[in-house]
Amino acid sequence: MAIAEKKWNILPVLRESSEALHQQLSIHPILCHLLTLRGIDTFEKARHYFRPSLELLHDPFLMKDMEKAVQRVLLAVEKKERMLIYGDYDVDGTSSVALMYDFLASISAPDHIDYYIPNRYTEGYGLSKKGIEYARDHGVKLLITLDCGIKSVDLIQHAADVGLDTIVCDHHLPGALLPPAVAILNAKQPECPYPFKELCACGVAFKFVQALVKQLGLPHDHHLTYLQLVATATAADIVPITGENRLLAQLGISMANERPSVGIQALIEESQIKMPLTLTSMAFMIGPRINAAGRMDDAKKAVALFIEKDPQQARAIAAMLQTDNSSRKEADALITEEAIAQLEADVHLAEHKSLVVYNEHWHKGVIGIVASRLVERYYRPTIVLTKSGELLSGSARSIPGFNIHEGLEHCSNLLEGFGGHYFAAGMTLHPQHLSAFRQQFEEAAAHSLSSEQLIPFINIDAEVELSDLVPSFFRILEQMQPFGPENLRPVFCVRNATNQASRIVKEEHVRFEVEQHGTRMNGIGFNLAKKFMALNQPQSLDIVFTLDENTFRDQTQLQLKVIDFRVAS
Repeated sequence: MAIAEKKWNILPVLRESSEALHQQLSIHPILCHLLTLRGIDTFEKARHYFRPSLELLHDPFLMKDMEKAVQRVLLAVEKKERMLIYGDYDVDGTSSVALMYDFLASISAPDHIDYYIPNRYTEGYGLSKKGIEYARDHGVKLLITLDCGIKSVDLIQHAADVGLDTIVCDHHLPGALLPPAVAILNAKQPECPYPFKELCACGVAFKFVQALVKQLGLPHDHHLTYLQLVATATAADIVPITGENRLLAQLGISMANERPSVGIQALIEESQIKMPLTLTSMAFMIGPRINAAGRMDDAKKAVALFIEKDPQQARAIAAMLQTDNSSRKEADALITEEAIAQLEADVHLAEHKSLVVYNEHWHKGVIGIVASRLVERYYRPTIVLTKSGELLSGSARSIPGFNIHEGLEHCSNLLEGFGGHYFAAGMTLHPQHLSAFRQQFEEAAAHSLSSEQLIPFINIDAEVELSDLVPSFFRILEQMQPFGPENLRPVFCVRNATNQASRIVKEEHVRFEVEQHGTRMNGIGFNLAKKFMALNQPQSLDIVFTLDENTFRDQTQLQLKVIDFRVAS
């Protein structure tokens, strides 16, 4: 199936708000336009946006049940009860467990604190019966779940039946029935007055620790080193980079650059990350190495790294994560190649509005990544399935316009279990239901998606002239970091530029040199070599790009990071 040309969607100018902000800030009008698109339309909002401060963090006791959770933990500390910190096997889960474990070990006897990460393959996602049995058998009295538990109604009742109190710290949407926990920390639960609803689980854990520090009267900076873990989880869990999330990420990244924790430093050295760290490098360099532990082996290694105090030991654990990540890359590349071959062999592929691929030998730990790669290539809701015991286990990824969780609800009569969000989900089903499931899922996608919605699009923040792109403009642009969902790196379009000396580099990429009205700039377009012939046309070009810096032979200059281009309209 041919890969469609992308639609270019130029976002509307909020002219009145933008001009009013320009009067207050006296910066380039385009920068004011970018801010108003992100809801920053007053001087005060801009000050908070550009100048993060701890004073802007919300009071943790605004979260429903926070007082109950704090008092139950302090009771456990006083009575020397054993506590078990239980979290999921991804970045958000393992960083939450490390944060909570490390803090509780600092205020109580370390041998009274334990942690547990479920095995992806034998226990699956979330709270497990095996984990509860582990807690019971080890004399645990207080179970604290992180990044899971909000829908584990029956399991938390089972925990209560065997003598365990449970505190749930989660950020997923609750079901109709809340679990019978002694406290639930989740801003999305009904009647929770906490003003920011989009914290990741590690953010919730940080607020819990912040409340404990406040209650105990500990020094104000006692818990601030944990902001590095919060920033890492915020980057990896793809939560909105707005409000308190953006503030936590800003502060955490700043700290990781100035005085990284032992674990973060080990990952920086092992992965040879270009400094300074950004939310993007945390998401795409650090995040995959942490995730690889649970995908390929044992996610407890990730927790061990984050609570390790000895640099040499931390470097040894980071090296193991690096090995896991290399194995993950190999499996990911092979399975993606096989999945593409399977799809391309289907003569009806172009007619499908969804994709479902299956191979019993594919590695369960990487099928979610493969699903994401297939969505990038084909721009269809995609499910990748493999054999897991007697069942098929799958990961789903989606596109704007199709809620993958609702799509699976349409097929729930064929599924053993499923869960997830708008864009990502997981499911299990019996092998004999595969054909019917594929058909029913396609019906759900066809009902929701028009042909127009199956054309990928690029949102463009603003049209600019090359002459606008000067160092002072870029410096303010960079202060809009950290970039992520709902605060994406601004995308620009320049019209009627002429190609001066473009060439293909490393067979897949294009090195640009373009001119507009006497201003010349260089650029790089990754994976755009297939469009190179369009550069040989006599017509001028329209170019979509983000603005970046390139350093070569100690010379730093601005460059266009080209996303797409076409003959000028």
